[in-house]
Order: sequence, then C-alpha cells, then structure tokens
Amino acid sequence: MQPAEQLRIDTPEQIALELSVAGVGSRFLAIAVDTVLQFILYFAGFIGLVAFRLPSLLLPSMGLFGPAMAILFAFCVYWGYFAFFEIIWSGRTPGKRLAGIRVIKETGRPINAFEAIGRNVLRAVDFLPAMYAIGVVCMLLNRNSRRLGDFVAGTIVVHDRQTEDVRPDWNTNRDAGLLAGQLAKMTADELQLIETYLHRRMDLEPDVRGSMADQIVRRIAAKAGVHPETNQNVDDFLEAVAKQIRDTARFR
Repeated sequence: MQPAEQLRIDTPEQIALELSVAGVGSRFLAIAVDTVLQFILYFAGFIGLVAFRLPSLLLPSMGLFGPAMAILFAFCVYWGYFAFFEIIWSGRTPGKRLAGIRVIKETGRPINAFEAIGRNVLRAVDFLPAMYAIGVVCMLLNRNSRRLGDFVAGTIVVHDRQTEDVRPDWNTNRDAGLLAGQLAKMTADELQLIETYLHRRMDLEPDVRGSMADQIVRRIAAKAGVHPETNQNVDDFLEAVAKQIRDTARFR
C-alpha cells in the first residue's frame, strides 16, 4: 500500500494540523540507533556484574545476588528502554531524536505513559520472527506506517518539526500589557495551537481564518482572563500572547 506522506488531523479546536508520517526508512534508522544504545547498556551492565563478582568471591552469601541483578537489569533495558524515553521525552527515544521523528496520539496530542508502555509491550510481537518482520509488513500494509503496537495504543509516528520551524514571524513590537501571571495558566498545548494557527493563517480562507482566530481568543480569555486591546488586530494579539508565553522560558 502506498504510504501517506501527510497526515491531516482536525483538532477539537477546529484547527487542521498537517503532519509528515514517518516511513520505514526513518524508523529503521531510529531503531538501529536505539538497538546500539541498548547493547551499550547491556555491556555496561556486564562490566558492572564483573566488578561486583570480585568482592562476592570473598562473601559466598552474595554469590547469587549479582546474577539476579544482571537478569533484572537486562529485563529493564529490553522492556523499559523505549517506554522510558518516550515518556520523559514526549514520544522520542535517542534514536527517534536523531532521526527527527516522534510518537504522538492519533489525535495529534502527546502520548502519555500508558500509551508509551502499551505500544512497546507489543514490540516483542512486532519483532517476530526476526528483525521486526511482522512490524515492517504491518507498516507496509497501512497508509500511516503503523505497526501492531501503534494500532493497540492508538499512536502514530511522525516527523518531528522543530519549534523554530513553526514559530511565526513577529510583526508587532507593541507591548500588549499582558500579565505574565495570567498567561502562566496557558499550557504547552495551547501555545502549540496558537502558533499552528499563526503559521498556517495565510493559507486559510478569510472566513475560516477569522472564525479560528476568534475561537482561540475566546479560549485564552476563558482561561487567562486576557483580552485584545481596543482596536487591536486579533493576529497581533495572538502573536503578543505567544511571544510573552515564550518569554517566560517555560516552553523554549
């Protein structure tokens, strides 16, 4: 099946996100890097076991503790490596970061711990009979290149666009008088929503653009109590909001 190059997601805020689906090539690069890192961890664990065995020769009662720890360590690396990094790095492992891809929900939102664990539990099945054969075949048979773990967890892997790539050009230097304390209530998802609109606004029909901007302004007002100034352009207001949120350094 021909893979889809672009994934269109309509968010609850009626903003259409267009994301590039990660194919077999970029995902193979990511898994190759992660596998190498896993082997490095295994080797480090082996060195640690050897170092632990030296004093255990003097204390026979500790002789079984080292192998038990080695088995536990290997179990954690094999089953926990991918889920751990995808949880703490918002859907990215070291290999995915190098390949420029990340895991997200089908809705376009970041994955949570349950989804990260769920998709990686199925990794053992996707690997069968060897070299992720089942996973690759599954990816080739659907347009969004999803393996079994992605179907179970409701996730998809996309190319990770850096914040600088979607950050809008600021057209206004005017101080909007926005209070940082009020805007601190805004989340990373809401900042992404604002910047997605600002990045795509020139491609939208005037009516659609105006409607989307008004919806976002109402959302900001409801959450932070901040409104555009009298006669202030809505786009200028949204740019000022996004800029001031970024100036707090919480989302850099």
